[in-house]
Amino acid sequence: MDILDFDYVVIGSGIAGLMSAIHLARHGRVGLLTKKDSAESNTNYAQGGIACVVTSNDSFEDHVRDTLAAGDGLCDEAVVRQIISAGPARIAELEDFGLKFSARADVPGAGYDLGREGGHSRRRVLHCGDITGREVERVLLDRVRAESSVTILEHCLVIDLITTGWLGLSGDNRCVGGYFLNTRSGAISAFRASYTVLATGGGGKVYLYTTNPDIATGDGVALAWRAGAPIKNLEFIQFHPTCLYHPEAKSFLISEAVRGEGARLVNARGEPFMERYDPRGSLAPRDIVARAIDHEMKVSGEPCVYLDIRHKPVDFIKDRFPNIYATCLRFGIDMGSDLIPVVPAAHYFCGGVAAQVDGTTAVPGLYVCGEVACTGLHGANRLASNSLLEALVCAQALAETVGALPRAAEALKIPAWQPGQAVPSDEAIVIEHNWNEVRTCMWDYVGIVRTDKRLERARRRIGNLRSEIQQYYFDYLVTSDLLELRNIAAVGELIVRSGLQRQESRGLHYTLDYPQKDAGAPARDTLIRDQPGGGRPAK
Repeated sequence: MDILDFDYVVIGSGIAGLMSAIHLARHGRVGLLTKKDSAESNTNYAQGGIACVVTSNDSFEDHVRDTLAAGDGLCDEAVVRQIISAGPARIAELEDFGLKFSARADVPGAGYDLGREGGHSRRRVLHCGDITGREVERVLLDRVRAESSVTILEHCLVIDLITTGWLGLSGDNRCVGGYFLNTRSGAISAFRASYTVLATGGGGKVYLYTTNPDIATGDGVALAWRAGAPIKNLEFIQFHPTCLYHPEAKSFLISEAVRGEGARLVNARGEPFMERYDPRGSLAPRDIVARAIDHEMKVSGEPCVYLDIRHKPVDFIKDRFPNIYATCLRFGIDMGSDLIPVVPAAHYFCGGVAAQVDGTTAVPGLYVCGEVACTGLHGANRLASNSLLEALVCAQALAETVGALPRAAEALKIPAWQPGQAVPSDEAIVIEHNWNEVRTCMWDYVGIVRTDKRLERARRRIGNLRSEIQQYYFDYLVTSDLLELRNIAAVGELIVRSGLQRQESRGLHYTLDYPQKDAGAPARDTLIRDQPGGGRPAK
């Protein structure tokens, strides 16, 4: 078995992973593992932009206030202030790398063309048209490829992390490497590193309907959990209110920036409805908008609601949203003259691996960055376009912390991967069936509106599925489909367990059994602390 040695290994090639690799490259040899092509990530699909204070009519205090309000009492205010105040320096760094944000066309030399999105009291979202994520990914990949101390390993899916506890060594349970599958050759290898960074993004594919690409299978949360890291606030799954509703449009997001430029949510009769739910109307925070749409659809029996931006000149729409306009037109929808059918879909994990701003977790040697981490910035509901900001700031803080730490004095012996009696699978249909069952169960019972009865039903069903999947994992040689199924089932169960812990409605977690916030106690985090390997602590 091949064993690759690095000072640092970063898993994931979105904005969090690329920025972590760029900064860590100044301190040593970096291995950047990604399970698909290096450009394939949630970042690549981000349309809106990066929220940051860059004008004199905005302030850190305003941004902090908006973030805390969206987070519904669960944000860590010190973390919010730290990340928001560090934003301008990180934006300047991106521009030094060559990223060009959209400028105002109406007033040459007037500066950034700032967007406004739900929950923001000011225009403060920097963007590159409506393909911000794609441009960020392009610029950062070019930078990484120019770093001689970074080795990019594509089509490498991590199976499990290797810890000293798993190796049977005494002392703290420290992460020292991991096993990974080359999804093209089928070979299993290992990496060995002084420090491992999970920057694997979220897990929207845990749900049947999602705005996320196929790679978003919650791998980082599952890996960290099996390594013994605590999981925090995973019940808070953000459903983006406006995913394009069309049988041929797979997971296409209609950016919140469309509402920021004046689009209104209307029903099938063309009647606006958001003002009945919140005085901010269509620009209310995402949790409120998603629940309102869900309620409208259930009451009316209609399969979707609509966005109406027909009052804007078509030239403005084409210029501001060229990608969205072209995609809608491909499906027979002209944004200038037609209503845009939309539905909510799973979008972003506000919870994740419990971590500090610099990515530190409870497992020595293991760090997390980006959506996989729960730092306290987002609380119970993420403010739009704060995610890319968090990744930029936390990647730099992580590299500063990790780069100052000593590297391992000696390389630990890593045993070769043992397939045991496993044989090639002749029942791939089992994986497809279980994959669909997990995702359907999560959508039906652990969606926008929940009850204890639905959560308990989901826990039983997913628990049974996890037992089947684990047996399949032991009986057959691993494949990428099996590994991703194993991860979405584990993450699904963690979401359910987190939801059952929270007996109140707050932010993105809304339950009919407890429709109000728990006003009699301070807001609290949910935390799942299991034994390494995913075993529950003994009672």
